[in-house]
Amino acid sequence: MERQMMDKLIKWKCSKYRKPLIIKGVRQVGKTWILKEFGKLYYQYVAYINFDENIEYRQFFQITKDVQRIIENLIIATGTKIIPEKTLIIFDEIQDCPEVINSLKYFCENAPDYHIVCAGSLLGIQLARPASFPVGKVQFLQLNPLSFTEFLLANGNDNLVEYINHINTIEEIPDAFFNQLEEKLKIYFITGGMPESVYMWTHEKDINEVQNILLNIVDAYQRDFAKHPDKKEFPKISMIFNSIPSQLSKENKKFLYKVIKEGARAREYEDALQWLVNAHLVYKIYRCNHPYLPMSAYDDISAFKIYLVDVGLLRRLSLLAPSAFSEGHRLFTEFKGALTENFVLQSLSNIYEVTPRYWNQINPLHEVDFLIQRENDIFPIEVKSSNNIISSSLKKYKEKYPKETKLRIRYSLKNLSLDNDLLNIPLFLIDQTEQLIELALKNIK
Repeated sequence: MERQMMDKLIKWKCSKYRKPLIIKGVRQVGKTWILKEFGKLYYQYVAYINFDENIEYRQFFQITKDVQRIIENLIIATGTKIIPEKTLIIFDEIQDCPEVINSLKYFCENAPDYHIVCAGSLLGIQLARPASFPVGKVQFLQLNPLSFTEFLLANGNDNLVEYINHINTIEEIPDAFFNQLEEKLKIYFITGGMPESVYMWTHEKDINEVQNILLNIVDAYQRDFAKHPDKKEFPKISMIFNSIPSQLSKENKKFLYKVIKEGARAREYEDALQWLVNAHLVYKIYRCNHPYLPMSAYDDISAFKIYLVDVGLLRRLSLLAPSAFSEGHRLFTEFKGALTENFVLQSLSNIYEVTPRYWNQINPLHEVDFLIQRENDIFPIEVKSSNNIISSSLKKYKEKYPKETKLRIRYSLKNLSLDNDLLNIPLFLIDQTEQLIELALKNIK
């Protein structure tokens, strides 16, 4: 599969400021595969060390901090040539190996010519623990599920990708492309972006196997919950995770602890929720009181929404059958448009460094689904999962913040258009958001 992460890895390889690299991402998102593929394509040799399969290799990092001794031990143990700049060294499953993580400092300082990449399941949990960590001595990249564009490439729809990547005017998408892209988006809502699920669909077209794969991934995540150091937190993490469809099916999608369990209180469950956030299994989106910079300064930490890492996993967890594909726009509108909002949020998180927020006012009730920060501008976003595209909340937002609102954005099933300062983006063009915003701002000027 063609992953956009590969371009970032190539840039890392060529950088004169290169440091050991840590790849973060949820279980089964394809971290090991892309690192091995990167090594195969761009290096003469690959030294792959899995600390879960070869527990004894951990001792190499416990007995010494001398990089050369570590390298010599790895050469003997793996039988692989490890040559500076010619060998890619992959440390996999490092989440339970603090000595390996700590050793990256010495590789950075004393042996920068060795190219080292690391990965591991639940690595975000390990990195969140207060322990010795090589601050400033490593780089990070986040690998997320396949984007819709990557899904199209995996499905062999290179012509559609070529078309959408070269849109240079804001005008209606011809039906010949529009209808195909909408149909592919429905399929993406079913498979999601987890590599194994996408592979099963694109190669076998077996929807039953897709269902089984997604269920197995959900079950694997559930088993991971037991790895919390405090065993009492395990049922709480599971209850929060399983409550996500119910949380998102409400008209007001603000996270409520009482949805988890009657009488549940924040102080009892906030650690369990943070575990899911650190594991990158869920996104936590705060309410923003005012659209000013930096957005984090205006977070209302008492009001937030949570979304799942992948729309396909959310559909499977919600027990929505794939047959909804043939029922008009049901996939987009089910659960008060929760699948559509989840899709938009996970796509925006691929594009923008700053985590999106949302905005609302209580009386009268108006809510803007997301706020994104693009350079030093904040743009309000409304998500419409049906053909009803009345955007009263975007109108209210602009009335309240006229100077801060250069452009309003709406994702919907309607065609591409720009109505004064309101840019309507078809859902299947979400990966082209940056280029479309640029075109819209030029037109407005």
